[in-house]
Amino acid sequence: MLNLERLRTLDALARHGSVSGAAEALHVTTSAVSQQMAKLEREVAQQLLAKNGRGVRLTDAGRLLAEHAGRILSQVELAQSDLEAQRGQVVGELRISAFPTAARGLFPAALAALRSRHPALRVRSTEQEPERGIAGVVRGDLDLAVVLDWYNKPMPLPDGLVKAPILDDPAEVAMPADHPLAGRDEVDLGEFADDEWITWAEGEFCHEWLMFTLRSRGIEPIIGHRAAETHTQLGLVAAGLGVCVAPLLGRHPMPAGVVTVPLKQRVRRHVYVVWRADADRRPSIRAAVEALRSAAETVA
Repeated sequence: MLNLERLRTLDALARHGSVSGAAEALHVTTSAVSQQMAKLEREVAQQLLAKNGRGVRLTDAGRLLAEHAGRILSQVELAQSDLEAQRGQVVGELRISAFPTAARGLFPAALAALRSRHPALRVRSTEQEPERGIAGVVRGDLDLAVVLDWYNKPMPLPDGLVKAPILDDPAEVAMPADHPLAGRDEVDLGEFADDEWITWAEGEFCHEWLMFTLRSRGIEPIIGHRAAETHTQLGLVAAGLGVCVAPLLGRHPMPAGVVTVPLKQRVRRHVYVVWRADADRRPSIRAAVEALRSAAETVA
């Protein structure tokens, strides 16, 4: 009989491509991964790993068994989901991620509510950018990920995922209080053609959205500074170093010396949560979605 935990280790190795990556995903030591693989090789009487420089790679037999392992683990997930649904109990472990402003704006209230209402549920949370969160759900490292896209730039989702909306998050332009446009009721992006922008890291979805949106309006943006966190961006704005897009979620309290002005285009982010379709019936998934939506109602 094939051992399920050893198949899980093989699946993690196949997905992450290294012993250290598999160990991190499984929250065990690299030695534990190596021991599990050695036992699995003895069970199947075939070599599953081969040395590849300083690392390892899967042999043909390893890749074949890893494909079966992925399907087996998916069926196990489905069985667990069905059993939880039949019991109707919110129990077990739930691994969830969110991009930084959602983690700050939603997690404290949502996770506290889950702990209060469902004490038998253990929730483990982490901050991850949307792309990494989606990849984590696909790999099985996460059960849920709070992600986003923009009104004019959807986030592509892989097959096999389910999503539910959490909130629409309005965004404004943040600028120093002495900026010439600071007293306006609304502004147009084209009016910031000569301003330096404070944006996210290059390659991140939100940064690519900003570049796409400005260039679609004929503006070649001047990038002054990059910062992953909204509050860091706002701190740079307060110092007079540029302007930034400031979504409502997670931006309070505002630093002194910064004002926000709505855009004529009514820019919004769509915030939603994704999970694997084979876990769709788990009561813990439904409880988490409900808690996140309740937390979103308090965002103001």
